[in-house]
Amino acid sequence: MSSDPTAAAPDQGLGRWPERAVLIAFALVAAFAISAATGARFGLIFLIGLGLGVTLEALRFGFAGPWRQMIVNRDPAGILAQLFAIGLVAVVAIPLITANSAELIGAHAPVGLAMIGGAFTFGIAMQVVLGCGSGTLVNAGSGNPVGLLALPFFAIGSFAGAFHLDWWTGLGSLPVIVLEGTGGLVTTLAGLAAVAALLLVLAAPGQRRVPRRLWIAAGLVAALALGNLVVSGQPWGVVYGLGLWAAKGAQAVGVDLAASAFWAAEGNAERVRQTLLTDTTSLTNLGLIGGAFVVAAWRHGFTQPLPRLPLRAWVAVVVAGLVLGYSSRLAFGCNVGAFFSGVSTGSLHGWVWFVCAFAGSWVGIRLRPALGLEAGR
Repeated sequence: MSSDPTAAAPDQGLGRWPERAVLIAFALVAAFAISAATGARFGLIFLIGLGLGVTLEALRFGFAGPWRQMIVNRDPAGILAQLFAIGLVAVVAIPLITANSAELIGAHAPVGLAMIGGAFTFGIAMQVVLGCGSGTLVNAGSGNPVGLLALPFFAIGSFAGAFHLDWWTGLGSLPVIVLEGTGGLVTTLAGLAAVAALLLVLAAPGQRRVPRRLWIAAGLVAALALGNLVVSGQPWGVVYGLGLWAAKGAQAVGVDLAASAFWAAEGNAERVRQTLLTDTTSLTNLGLIGGAFVVAAWRHGFTQPLPRLPLRAWVAVVVAGLVLGYSSRLAFGCNVGAFFSGVSTGSLHGWVWFVCAFAGSWVGIRLRPALGLEAGR
C-alpha cells in the first residue's frame, strides 16, 4: 500500500475540504446507484469493498509488504496482524459455514501440483510489483503508477489462467480437505498460534511489537470479511472478479469462450452475460479501488508523480502482472482468496498456499535489483 505522507498544514487541509466533500459524495452516490440498479444487497457488498479499500490504504494493512518486512528486516508485525484477522474470521466463519452449508460456502480448493507451483510463482511476482491481488487493486486506486500498469495485465492473466485451468489441474491433485466444526476451528487456531510463535522467535531484537493501527486494521478487515460472507454467501475474494472483467472484454472482441471449459461452465457463462454489478467479487474489487482512491485523494489530491524507473522495470511490471493473474488462478486464489479466506474457512489449501507463496516471495525480493526496481522498501 502507499505510504502515509507528512500531514498537510492546517490551512491546506481547510482549503481542500470542498474536494473531500466531493470524495464522500462520490462514494455514497456510487453505492446508491448500484443499489438502485441491482438491489440493496449489491449496494451493501460494494460498501463492504469500499470499507476494505479505505481500511487497507488508510491504515496501511497489506499482505505483500509485511511478508517483505519479515524476510528483509525480520519484522513480523504485519504478518502477526494478518494471522490475528484470520483467527477472528475463523472463530465465526468455520462454525457458521458448518451450520449453514446450504446458504454459505467456504474458500475451499484442492492441493495439487498446479496449486503449489501457482502459489510459489505468485509469491515471486507479487514482490516484483509490491502488491498481491488486493494490494494491486489498492495501489491502482491510490494512483500508484506501478499498480495502475499491473492491474489490467493481472486481469488478462487471470482470464488466461482460467482458460487453461483444466489442463493444469489434470496434472494431479488431492481431494478437497476441509477443517470443519469445533475440531477444525481448534486446529486452525492452533496453526495460527504456532505460526505466530515461530515468527516471534525469528524476529529481530526489538521487532516484536505490533503497532496499534495494525490491530485496529485487523479487526476492521475481519469484520468486513465476515460481513461479505454473510451478505454475499461467500468469502472475500479477488482473482475471479479480475478474470471476469477480462472475459467480458474478450467476448466483446469476438473471443469464443466456449473453447474454455471454465468459462463455458453454466455459472461462469451466466456471469459473463450479466452485469458486473451483480458479481460479488467484482463489486468488492471495485470497492477496494474506490476506497483506496478516496483515501489517497483525501491525503494528496488527485495526482501522484511517475516514478523514475528504467524501461526493463516497466516491462517487468507488465510481465509480473500477467504472471500474478495466471498463477493465482492456478493456485485457486491470491493472499485474500487462498490464504486469508482459505485458512479462515478451514481449507487445507490455504495453509499450503501460504508456505509456497512465502517461499516465492523470498525469490521475488532478490529479483528486484536485477529488474531495476528498488528492493525491499
